Amino acid sequence: MIRREAQSTSALEGTYAPLDRVLAVDDSSDVPKSAELNEIMNYVRVADKAFEWLQDGRRITPGLMTGLHRILVKGTAADTGDAGSVRSLQVVIGSRGADITSARFIPQPPGHELEAALRDLLDWINEPPPDGRDPVISAAMAHYQFETIHPFDDGNGRLGRLLIVLGLMKDGVISEPLLSVSPWFEARRDIYQDQLALLSETGNWSAWIEFFAEGIAASAQETASLVDDLLDVNQRHMEALRIAQSTGVILDIAGSLLANPIVTKARLARKFNKSYQTVSNAVAKLLQLGILEEYPYKATQNTYIASDIFGILTRK
Repeated sequence: MIRREAQSTSALEGTYAPLDRVLAVDDSSDVPKSAELNEIMNYVRVADKAFEWLQDGRRITPGLMTGLHRILVKGTAADTGDAGSVRSLQVVIGSRGADITSARFIPQPPGHELEAALRDLLDWINEPPPDGRDPVISAAMAHYQFETIHPFDDGNGRLGRLLIVLGLMKDGVISEPLLSVSPWFEARRDIYQDQLALLSETGNWSAWIEFFAEGIAASAQETASLVDDLLDVNQRHMEALRIAQSTGVILDIAGSLLANPIVTKARLARKFNKSYQTVSNAVAKLLQLGILEEYPYKATQNTYIASDIFGILTRK
């Protein structure tokens, strides 16, 4: 689910790679990745770090956010002197290369007030009022405010959408980082950007919050549906393996397909610390049972796909 979000949130910012390639990336391998895949996998690392941070019971801090930014831009064109720090330059929002007079939005200049604005926002996210608050309205307000502050020279959209899920976790309405919000916003990219701009122009919070809440509701329903369908497939796989009296690493591989539906023998051998031959035998059994198939889109051999799981993850 994190890789699905990574692919979609990056596409919203103009960095695109097909979801099948994102799901197939072996991040433990030294095989070079394209610039697009490297940037998308940077987001996966960012999300993993952020969710682990919150699950340890820690606050969302400026230090966390700057650390996430450093990871996000590593090895990209934005990996400059401002990587991992609040921006030191004025930025404008608009068409690439356009003059500042035609900018759609001009965030506040760098300096102490910008840093204070980020701290204030994060304190507000961390500290719900004693009488409580609506978590979706709070997430809508926090997302808008983060994008308005625009604390970094690049990556604000991706970090701002990550902050939606972090805020909902902070408010206790989700316990696991399964919610994927960007596919819904990506499908409505122009409306999403127009709504953010309209709020800045008019101060009409209601229109923005209604739009945002519709997106969160649809995203939550789709995520729940995906997870239910994935668990149903996993149950069918395990029943087939039970009937076939399969044991050991075969069961381990089958269980791991929910998270990694595109695999190689070498990757599985590393993952489960088994010999290549042991893994080959297990894969042969999974092919025989129809749980795995030969991956048709890969030039190299020994790549396999759990088509039923992949189909669920890539549906629109």
